[in-house]
Amino acid sequence: MARLAFNLKLGAEGAYAILWSDLVALRRCLPNYLIATVVAPLLYIAAFVFGLGRDIRMDGQSYLQFVIPGIIAMTAMNSSFNGAGTRLVIDQIHWRSFDESLMAPIGQIWLLLGKALIGVLRGMVSSVAFLVMAAIMSPGLHIEPLFFISLLLCCLIFSFLGVLSALLARTYDDMIAFSSIFIMPMAFLGGTFFSLTYLPSDLRYVIYLLPLTHASICLRSSLLDRPFLMPLFLPWWPS
Repeated sequence: MARLAFNLKLGAEGAYAILWSDLVALRRCLPNYLIATVVAPLLYIAAFVFGLGRDIRMDGQSYLQFVIPGIIAMTAMNSSFNGAGTRLVIDQIHWRSFDESLMAPIGQIWLLLGKALIGVLRGMVSSVAFLVMAAIMSPGLHIEPLFFISLLLCCLIFSFLGVLSALLARTYDDMIAFSSIFIMPMAFLGGTFFSLTYLPSDLRYVIYLLPLTHASICLRSSLLDRPFLMPLFLPWWPS
């Protein structure tokens, strides 16, 4: 037991050492990073809510309240995936610094965890920054611990997906192709901007295979004070 605790402590310190460089970089450019990451979500709000859906109600909520959790999930996905995957592929291909990280005296699992935590950190910062602005636009949001747990899991999933795609990528174009084929469709089809109940049942089976769909469901259930666990299972049998 003592040996296991020592190995866990050593691995956690190694993962933090990998994460530390991004902590320093993020601290230096935090204001610019926050501005850059909230621009796109605000544009989506302006286009889909104030431009098209001001008077629309969806699932018993105003469209603004409905779309905010989906945009937070999408922001977490993009920031986590790019924060982990894009940085790793640049380290591999352009800077050639990832090979030096492999020589560090830590296990590969802890090394990959440290690389993934970089994306988690950026995803959480971006999402919370937009959440603050969303709470000002829609004061009725129900923010609770389950929301932050769901958000953290969302960031973890897409950070590890970014790390995996970066390890498989041979060139930076491969990373762009992966993002275009998998990440972009999820951003628009994963229950972000519309309720999945309006889709044909056969298409819903496919949409519920996307991890962003469940992230949107969990975040929306939490922020809008709905039953939390049931939406994860019932949609598998659409009527």
